[in-house]
Amino acid sequence: MTKDELRAELERQEQRYKDVYGGEVTTYAAQPEPERKPWRKRASLLDQAFAQEIHKIEQDLKAGEP
Repeated sequence: MTKDELRAELERQEQRYKDVYGGEVTTYAAQPEPERKPWRKRASLLDQAFAQEIHKIEQDLKAGEP
């Protein structure tokens, strides 16, 4: 089924609904797709402890240099 055929079918159904049931059809604009944000992993306690240890080691190495 192509888009044009689908549109025609929907228009026929809309007209039938109006004629048979006397109803009112409200159409809405398509909602935009939500913006995708990059996924980020939260640092676990082990990751945080590892980063702190690396930072301490780097500071010790810098402090030990003459």
